[in-house]
Amino acid sequence: MADVDVVILGAGAAGLFCAGMAGQLGLRVLVLDHAERVAEKIRISGGGRCNFTNREVGPGQFLSANPDFCRSALARYTPADFIALMQRHRLGFHEKHLGQLFCDDGSEAVIAMLLRECDAGGVSRWQPCPFTAVRTAGNGFEVDTARGTVRAARVVVATGGLSIPKIGATDAGHRLARHFGHRIVEPRPALVPLSFAAADWAPYAALAGTALPAEVRTGQGRGAGRFVEDLLFTHRGLSGPAILQISSYWRPGAPLHIDLAPGQALDRALVGAKAGAQRQLGTVLAEHLPRRLAQAWLAPERPGAAAFPPPQRPLAECRDRDLTALAASLQAWSLVPDGTEGYRKAEVTAGGVDTRELQSASLESRRQPGLHFIGEVVDVTGWLGGYNFQWAWASAAACARAMAAAAPARDRPAGT
Repeated sequence: MADVDVVILGAGAAGLFCAGMAGQLGLRVLVLDHAERVAEKIRISGGGRCNFTNREVGPGQFLSANPDFCRSALARYTPADFIALMQRHRLGFHEKHLGQLFCDDGSEAVIAMLLRECDAGGVSRWQPCPFTAVRTAGNGFEVDTARGTVRAARVVVATGGLSIPKIGATDAGHRLARHFGHRIVEPRPALVPLSFAAADWAPYAALAGTALPAEVRTGQGRGAGRFVEDLLFTHRGLSGPAILQISSYWRPGAPLHIDLAPGQALDRALVGAKAGAQRQLGTVLAEHLPRRLAQAWLAPERPGAAAFPPPQRPLAECRDRDLTALAASLQAWSLVPDGTEGYRKAEVTAGGVDTRELQSASLESRRQPGLHFIGEVVDVTGWLGGYNFQWAWASAAACARAMAAAAPARDRPAGT
C-alpha cells in the first residue's frame, strides 16, 4: 500500500498548482485523475490562449452564498504572485481589455509550467486512475484507486465542477463532500449562454451572429448583476461576454433588462434628426445599431413593432412620442430566458461545497480534519476574464501552505 503525505484528487488548474507548491514545501504528494490528460480546462481556455488571471481581482468579482470567504485566499496569493511565477518560467503574456491577461505561448505553455513545478516538488501522478472510495483510517485517510489503495495524512479535493462533461467533468467532488457530511450549495451552469423558447425567439433567430455592446442587468439587492460588454445573438438565444457574465446572476423565471444602445441618448438622437430629414426611419436607426438589428426591431412580425412607424416612413413624418417610445423599447428591453445552454456550454459551475463549512485560511473541512476542498468544487465563482483561474491559484496556495505548516517538523525542510 502506497503511503504519502497528501493525495490530491484532480489534475486541473487548482490540483496541479497545489501539488507543485506542496511538494516544494517538503510534502510527499500524489495526484490522481481519471482522465488521460491533465488540465483540459486550461487547455481550452481563451480559445487555447489561456486567460490565466486578471490584474483587477477582488472579492467583488466572485459569487458565493458566503461572499466574504474568498477574501483570505485572494489576499495572500495575488495576480502579481502568479505573474512572477510566469516570469520565472520565462513565459510572456499580454493584457487585453478589462485587465485580462493571456499567455503569449498559449495554454500548453501554462500547463507545461505547472508540470515543471510538480516535477520540482517530486510530485507523483497516476493517470488515468480514478478513485473509488475515500475513508478515514487512523489519523489520516485511505483512498481506493484503480491502482490500489493509498494512505495519506491529508486529502485535497480538486475535482472541479460539472461544466463541460465532454472533457471529463463529473460530480465526484460533490459526492465525496456529501459522504463526509458537507452541505452543497445547489450547482448550476455559470458563464453560459441563455436560451429562449423557440416561438418567442423566432423574430430574433435570423440575427444569429450579430454582436453589439449592451448593458445587461438582472436580480435585486446583493444578488443583482450589471455588465456592459458585447452581446451576441444566436439561433437559440443570447451569448457574448455580457450574457455569460449575467448568467451567473440569473435565476429561472427572472427577467433580463437590456439596453441595446448603452451610453446613448437614443430618444434625443432620433427626435433631433427629424429636422429636414427625408431619410427613412430604418436608415436612421441603423446609424445607432447594427443594420440587421434595426431592421428586425421594426419588422412587423416582431411583437411590439406595430406600435412604431414602419421602417420605410420618412423620419420627418414620425411623431416625437413614437420615436421616444421606440428608443425606450431598445434601451429598456425586458425578456425572460427559458433556461441556459447547460453544462455542455458553461465555462464554470456555480455553487458547490458550502464554504461555511470550510476554514478560509486553509480550505480545510470543519467537519473532517485533514480534508480540503479547492478550486471550482467550492462555492466560489468568479466573473469571466481570468478570475476563476485566480481563485484556483489562490485557493490552492492557501491549502498547500497550510498543509506544509501543519506537517510534522521532521517532514519539512528548514525555513518552511
